[in-house]
Amino acid sequence: METSSGSEAEAEVTVPVNSATHSKFVKERAEIEQNYAKQLRTLSKKYSRRGVKEDQDTKPSNQQAFQDVLNQLNDYAAQREQLSESMTLSICVELSRNLQELRQERKNHLCEVKKAQQNLESSSKLLETSKKRFEKEWREAEKANQQTEKVQLDANATRADVEKAKQHAHLRVHLADECKNDYASQLQKYNNEQNNFYHSEIPSVYKKLQEMEERRIRLLADGYVQFSETEKNVLPNINKCLDAISSTGRNINEKQDTLALIEQYRSGAAPPADVEFEDYSQGVKAAASDNTTTHLPKVRIKQLFHKKNKVTSSDKNTPSSLEDLSRLPPDQRRRRLQEKFDDIQKELQRETEQSEAMMKMKGVYEQNSQLGDPSSLQPQIIQTAHNIAKLRGELNKYQVQLTEAGGGTLQHYPASSEYITVLSESSVSPSENIYECEFDEDFDIDVPIGQCTALYDFDGGSEGAVSMHVGEQLSLMQEDQGDGWVRVQRANGDVGYVPASYIQII
Repeated sequence: METSSGSEAEAEVTVPVNSATHSKFVKERAEIEQNYAKQLRTLSKKYSRRGVKEDQDTKPSNQQAFQDVLNQLNDYAAQREQLSESMTLSICVELSRNLQELRQERKNHLCEVKKAQQNLESSSKLLETSKKRFEKEWREAEKANQQTEKVQLDANATRADVEKAKQHAHLRVHLADECKNDYASQLQKYNNEQNNFYHSEIPSVYKKLQEMEERRIRLLADGYVQFSETEKNVLPNINKCLDAISSTGRNINEKQDTLALIEQYRSGAAPPADVEFEDYSQGVKAAASDNTTTHLPKVRIKQLFHKKNKVTSSDKNTPSSLEDLSRLPPDQRRRRLQEKFDDIQKELQRETEQSEAMMKMKGVYEQNSQLGDPSSLQPQIIQTAHNIAKLRGELNKYQVQLTEAGGGTLQHYPASSEYITVLSESSVSPSENIYECEFDEDFDIDVPIGQCTALYDFDGGSEGAVSMHVGEQLSLMQEDQGDGWVRVQRANGDVGYVPASYIQII
């Protein structure tokens, strides 16, 4: 017995989980999900790269896949937020409402028990009072009977004293009998109330409490089930996000990415020739090395895997802006020139279609003046014609550079007679015909911007460069753009690039 009692005393007491505890648990779990989703969104935003859609489409598959993973991570975070919201609304709110109802019901049942206990205690006090009164009156009656017997045995007592004592004793006995009857009645009433309290009222209240507890436990159990079902409902969408991430990883084409990287940074320059043997024992003078140092910029190997050459969005969005691409290796220069050429062609096509549409609309207005005023379209037609002339000029510039880089045959894109007519007929000042004038100047005559003198000899062995000798007078065609090279023209008409430090501008 002692061992059993000791083991029971040492046993751990488990506190039952109530609805309030479960509601608090679900609320904290929902907060964890909310914070988790917020952190996922912050992480995704931190590593996401923004850019124009054209830049995103030209990314290697592994970089695009990483952006897709971040997008799916955003969707995953959204599912976590939905899970948190569902837990808060469907579980916490419902449990809180049920908990309030159960508390009120339990309070009512306890009030019933307390009221029954008070009634029983009040009856018990009345019973104790009647009992004490009966006890007191019975003792007084016995004392009166003894006094009567004593008076009867007294020889000196008169008949009147005896009668008086008998009457007093009879009165006391009568009062004692009344107290006895009252005590018996109160005792019967108390016993009935006590039996009703322990056999009817208390069991009834306990049964109601038991039923209430069973409902509470069932609500708690349903809350556990709902807790699980709520998360199961979002699992299909979460699995879709994870499957999409897996599919993105499987779709990465590593061979295509490496080939694209090679194509992007391929220079196209031919490797240097073998170094010839110079036999000094035969009295041969050391020949100048054909492998002269090329001053054109080179692409470092580590740059291929670090960051791409930065191209501003303005260069992407405005293909008509001219760039000096002579610093790039031949293949890269040819590819960039081709991209610029294609962009300008697309823009020229759009401007041409817009101009044709306005010319047709003008013709319709001229035939039927009620539809509109033809002169109202003239400013737009003139502006479009200017744009087309400018684009054609830039197209020819890039065509010339592309032909020099070995990317195609030279094709001249003259301004259409239709647009020349529009420009000539329009009431614009000579300064406003700047596009047509620039077109003629750029491709008919290449005007020098200054004169310079060569300070050193330069062999011009690299592509795009021109040779010169010390003291030679040159025409300066283009100043240094920050790369250390200037464009010059020799007296014989050769045009090319020379180091800016090798000349002195006059």
